[in-house]
Amino acid sequence: MRSITQPGAPVAERIQWVEARGRAFTFTMEKGLPLLQAAHRGFAAHGFAGGVLDIRGGALGPFAYVMPALSKTPDHAAFYSETYRPTGVTRLDTATMTLGVRDGAPFFHCHALWTEEGGRAGGGHILPEETIVAEPFEVEAFGLDGAIFAAEPDPETGFKLFGPVAAVPREAKTDRRAFALRLRPNQDFAFCLEAFCQAQGIREALIHGGVGSTIGARFDDGAIVEPFATELTITSGAIAPGADGLEAVLDVALVDYTGTLARGRLVRGDNPVLMTMELVLEVVA
Repeated sequence: MRSITQPGAPVAERIQWVEARGRAFTFTMEKGLPLLQAAHRGFAAHGFAGGVLDIRGGALGPFAYVMPALSKTPDHAAFYSETYRPTGVTRLDTATMTLGVRDGAPFFHCHALWTEEGGRAGGGHILPEETIVAEPFEVEAFGLDGAIFAAEPDPETGFKLFGPVAAVPREAKTDRRAFALRLRPNQDFAFCLEAFCQAQGIREALIHGGVGSTIGARFDDGAIVEPFATELTITSGAIAPGADGLEAVLDVALVDYTGTLARGRLVRGDNPVLMTMELVLEVVA
């Protein structure tokens, strides 16, 4: 399986996780608000400090983003591009967002595919500080109580990355068991989730959110993404019993560092994580 040498030594704990309680709900992003503020307000209205979002459409403008890029120094295995700011209104196609905290304040990590005004299709990492909701749009959320994603320095990759940490319960209304996860580099995405569920006695789970990167990509229809640096969003995901025991089904959309977009179902066993993969597992059985 492919692997990328990171600048720091591997951390012993290859899956960072916290068990919590959670609840799925929907809310509307308010027009005119910064995207970060709109997301935070929506979670707070339901009693949550954070969680994850699945977005299937929406209008943003002004809008700012970066793409994956090659690193110009040995400090990182890959890096970000310059900031792009398309004019007009950008319309989201699919996106996932992790809402947590960074430096004591609300912050998000969001990857998406979209269409810019004029018809250009794009994808990448949305910048929280410069992106505004242009029109109201509804989103699907999963709030966490007892855990939150917090941005902390990661010695392995050299970045400040979101990872789940325990949080004082807010006594929000919850109705299901959940796990907040961060997968570390150079382990297969599907196999890692399957092993985690097996170890926790989980027979079936749904994936909410899902923001991260893989070392290129291999899809079950034979399609291949060769450029190693990607930014990925999970469009649909689940873990359930299959012919070989537990099997993760992972449908994704991504952009690589050349700007090429790709979508499809990942092959199990041949899609290692590049930098990180953060998501929430809702326990079904």
